[in-house]
Amino acid sequence: MANKLVIIDTDCGIDDAQAIMMALAAPNLEVLAVTCVFGNATVENVCQNILRVLSVCDRQGIPVFQGSAGPLVGVNWSPFSDHFGGDGLGDVLEDKDPQWKEKIQQEHAVNAMIRLASKYENQVSLVALGPLTNLALAIRLDPRFPQKLGELFIMGGNMEGKGNVTVCAEFNFAMDPESAYVVLEEFICPTYLTTWEYCCRNALTWEFFEELVNQDFPAARFMKAVTSKCWAYSKEAMKNKRDVYFGPGFVSYDSYAMAACVDGSTVLESIECPVRVELQGSMSRGMLVLDRTKSLKKSHAVRVMSKCNVKKFGRLLMESLKQPWRK
Repeated sequence: MANKLVIIDTDCGIDDAQAIMMALAAPNLEVLAVTCVFGNATVENVCQNILRVLSVCDRQGIPVFQGSAGPLVGVNWSPFSDHFGGDGLGDVLEDKDPQWKEKIQQEHAVNAMIRLASKYENQVSLVALGPLTNLALAIRLDPRFPQKLGELFIMGGNMEGKGNVTVCAEFNFAMDPESAYVVLEEFICPTYLTTWEYCCRNALTWEFFEELVNQDFPAARFMKAVTSKCWAYSKEAMKNKRDVYFGPGFVSYDSYAMAACVDGSTVLESIECPVRVELQGSMSRGMLVLDRTKSLKKSHAVRVMSKCNVKKFGRLLMESLKQPWRK
């Protein structure tokens, strides 16, 4: 069987790094490109973070493209440094690469997406792990872009109005609600949503996390370093954050979307229905609405994941940090 061709669109924070490592470890995936978008950090930091991850896994041959530096609409955007640190990787890595710009492709990320989807029409799986700005721009430049994709996996949005950066909205959608709206209205390719609640309700234990990052491989040592001072990976900090809604557990958000792409059997149950992103609400802007009664009269639906095979997911995570493979 031929490998699944994948483009990863990311705002590379710590959980994005974990998801990318999962893709690199998957024997059935061929990563065509990594495209960068603002979000967990500035797009310049995101590019550098991707280069670090590829270097740690000894996969520097994968091309990296710089994309959108801010949302589709609005100004004065600043990175959400409260979560994964100012650089997106926990602010613990001191060895900056002064020549990183020379290692980034000259082509813009959106143009690269369109080119690759056109070259491999209906064969590319696009995994979107950050704000959806690059995807929204792609359909504006090429209205047939979604039709050229084989499938789309999105980590973002929510099912129940529980938010993690605002009262009602999840981070990726809150960072660029207009782009999320455009993508979920206009992308008619098979689309799979990994929501915030799906990730949190299918958490792993903190004991699993300790075992995960204490493996004797470069990728595991890297992950242990970048999570070492990050409150988002602290059991104590989470007691007043995520645990209020979902109870204790270790959650690698973006990895759930990647796992669904790597192995569809990690998703045990999903809800198929139309969805829409709220743009106007004073408290609910960026919130995802599931239209299970078909009130919106939309012509297409998406699959919203609801139950995960946590054991399979855990195995994929564990394997992802055994990189590079010992010879």
